[in-house]
Amino acid sequence: MKAHDGLYIDGAWRPAESTDTIEVVNPADEQVIGRVPAGGALDVDTAVRAARAALPGWAATPPAERAARLAALRDALVARKDEIAETVTAELGAPEQFAQAVHAGLPIAVAGSYAELAAQHSFEERIGNSTVLHEPVGVVGAITPWNYPLHQIVAKVAPALAAGCTVVLKPAEDTPLTAQLFAEAVHEAGVPAGVFNLVTGLGPVAGQALAEHPGVDLVSFTGSTAVGKQIGATAGAAVKKVALELGGKSANVILPSADLAKAVNVGVANVMSNSGQTCSAWTRMLVHRDRYDEAVELARTAAAKYGDRIGPLVSAKQQARVRGYIEKGVAEGARLIVGGPESPREKGYFVSPTVFADVTPEMTVAQEEIFGPVLTILPYDDEEDALRIANGTVYGLAGAVWAGDEAEAVAFARRLETGQVDINGGRFNPLAPFGGYKQSGVGRELGPHGLAEYLQTKSLQF
Repeated sequence: MKAHDGLYIDGAWRPAESTDTIEVVNPADEQVIGRVPAGGALDVDTAVRAARAALPGWAATPPAERAARLAALRDALVARKDEIAETVTAELGAPEQFAQAVHAGLPIAVAGSYAELAAQHSFEERIGNSTVLHEPVGVVGAITPWNYPLHQIVAKVAPALAAGCTVVLKPAEDTPLTAQLFAEAVHEAGVPAGVFNLVTGLGPVAGQALAEHPGVDLVSFTGSTAVGKQIGATAGAAVKKVALELGGKSANVILPSADLAKAVNVGVANVMSNSGQTCSAWTRMLVHRDRYDEAVELARTAAAKYGDRIGPLVSAKQQARVRGYIEKGVAEGARLIVGGPESPREKGYFVSPTVFADVTPEMTVAQEEIFGPVLTILPYDDEEDALRIANGTVYGLAGAVWAGDEAEAVAFARRLETGQVDINGGRFNPLAPFGGYKQSGVGRELGPHGLAEYLQTKSLQF
């Protein structure tokens, strides 16, 4: 796609007040593939004003009509599926097949789910002598990351629109072309002017301006826990709602009764998917000491197969960060069994699929989110030890439990301090709530729980 040199505000592409631009780089070959405006505080203010002006009309639009616009949006995304996949491959570096199936396929499914939910959801309920109304929270400031560029946009914008909110989106600076494609699809779907607005820009400038803006009622942010804390503090000072989907260091707990080969192979695939740039990736594999050596060998074999099959990291900055973590793992005494900090290619921001064995729970690589294709394997002595290790980080986003008996796995999963757990390789469900415990965030995305984030309640007593 060709980059727009404007911002999408109040139903039209218009020049930014700011003259700064952002270069979009293909991480596979380091070539500049486009430039977009780096919008500033004035641009954010213009977009928020447009969203505020459009709010009464959109909030009063019958849910069935909002559902129809969302269905049209889904259809517009379907029509552009190949272009979406190509764009994500170009600016994120995702392999083509993965871009088609996940980066284009998943957001289309999520958009469709909100078209249905908008039509079915009961926006009022009767409790005793009261009628409780579920009303839109207002203007939403959505700040999205680059790792699943379209999915993260749809997971915020679709429920916000279903609820009757209006939106200003500030997408990640690394992947703005996908966001521009989404704005084109919104326009084609006939969503009224001002209901959705796009301001491309830098996080510390445009993102900060959006989080601080008094005309924004809710800030929905996905990204690092460090930035999430800043946004939470800013929003808290203004007493405005936040939804924060932050980091993770998820445990993949393989109990002694599990099918070890399957659990290890699926676990390695989970970490290598999207080049490890997934907040919910199972980056800590926990294996009983009796089967530990066997698991390490299985992981070595599985990870070695990914050598040429994973894409680059999104940027030089991310590549340097991940390589730094790998060096730290080696320095702290973890045993490198596959991969390492050396770049596997001369060009592009690639990192080799990397697996560490003999990792102890207090090591940096077992505590901090690396956000690259790096797996740590930790031994445990018994189930209580496994539970202590699994729950022993500041995060609680996702996880997995494997056991020969499903009931055994579920019993363990109930004790994990985390927002979702896959049992014996359970499939991702786009209708189930996604979000974390502890420092992995506040609130939930997807399905009816994701819709509820964008609603506030009013009680009428009779």
